[in-house]
Amino acid sequence: MSYTQEILERVSTMYPNETLFIQAVREVMETLEPAISRKEDLYRREALLERLTTPDRIIQFRVTWLDDNGNAHVNNGYRVQFNNAIGPYKGGLRLHPSVNLGTLKFLGFEQIFKNSLTGLPIGGGKGGSDFDPKGKSDREVMSFCQNFMRELYRHIGADIDVPAGDIGTGAREIGYLFGEYKRLTGLYEGVLTGKGLSYGGSLVRTQATGYGLLYLTDCMMKNLGGLDGKTAVVSGAGNVAIYAIEKAWQLGAKPVTCSDSTGWIYDPDGIDVALLKDVKEVRRERLTAYAAERPNAVYHEGKGVWSTPCDVALPCATQNELNLDDAKLLVANGCRAVAEGANMPTTIEATQYFQQNGILFCPGKASNAGGVATSALEMSQNSERLSWTFDEVDAKLKSIMENIYANISATSEEYGHPGNFVMGANIAGFEKVAAAMLAQGVY
Repeated sequence: MSYTQEILERVSTMYPNETLFIQAVREVMETLEPAISRKEDLYRREALLERLTTPDRIIQFRVTWLDDNGNAHVNNGYRVQFNNAIGPYKGGLRLHPSVNLGTLKFLGFEQIFKNSLTGLPIGGGKGGSDFDPKGKSDREVMSFCQNFMRELYRHIGADIDVPAGDIGTGAREIGYLFGEYKRLTGLYEGVLTGKGLSYGGSLVRTQATGYGLLYLTDCMMKNLGGLDGKTAVVSGAGNVAIYAIEKAWQLGAKPVTCSDSTGWIYDPDGIDVALLKDVKEVRRERLTAYAAERPNAVYHEGKGVWSTPCDVALPCATQNELNLDDAKLLVANGCRAVAEGANMPTTIEATQYFQQNGILFCPGKASNAGGVATSALEMSQNSERLSWTFDEVDAKLKSIMENIYANISATSEEYGHPGNFVMGANIAGFEKVAAAMLAQGVY
């Protein structure tokens, strides 16, 4: 049995209920074999893969908060500090009822490779809570965030672990978290990213994941004439999807779909970005409100975005949203490229189907790395006590995404699988982290 197979079996046996974590490890291990085989004896002796798939530290704690009626509620809080071989732990805080340890381990493991691919000195981590900010008042959210930080502050710092936003954790939540950290420690430092512009945030951070996704997709599409004139289908209607749609328009593509948890929109005239922002970011309404104001737009209940004919598919909603049947529909309807805007939104079976049918496919650890890359740029600005212009940050983001594409493309060719960007991303991300781990010794 190969070393990578041993590790997958080990993880599956130790954590049988953590299905997303097992899926993430499987996706990486099945593509690392060509790189592992070159130094297998060394990696085995150093137990490198065992260490890579075991978090450095898992912090779990109780969060008690008060609602507006004075009633107490209890949620679980987590921080998974997975690997800091190349820099401080870096990764978002997710606030959603579905959050559990297995989900956060999957996200933290993915973050190791994603952060490595940015070329910036940041390690992998993730955290959050099963608290749901939806339907809560500002004061209730503040109560939760302050109590969450009263435990988390002991474990983070600008040179230790720098959390960020994620699902359910936006500017409001980051502000409350930062304020409590400052009160508890007396430190004004870049301990969180995604901050407001008035207190250390970075321009472009809001747009970064969506913009970065399109910068990389445009690189991937160069041999097919780029994005200009192409039709794109997008899932999601949150931050990533909105700004992916905006940048798609700017690069000449026509995005015709978006979706939320209850249904999806097909707009033959192309998604109206201003209206979508108003509906989702200002009014916080369902997509039925969008359809009501666009005469040619059609709203569909449930799932179905991937049934729409397109040139490019951009899954930007959540994990495992695009399955094998969806992949077959996309291929049958003429799709040429898929780039992930969310974390692991495509199942392994769907990914393999795309690759077998000659579809260009880029995994999220490469294509959605723009968000964490810009978070690292925010860290740099905080450390230097500087604030860069929108154009400066956007240019750096574009350069980082172009370099990621060049890196994963070159790596896939080096290992004899040109165009296999899943293998290219996993190996390129792994090699940097592995070299740092070996250099620092066993600990």
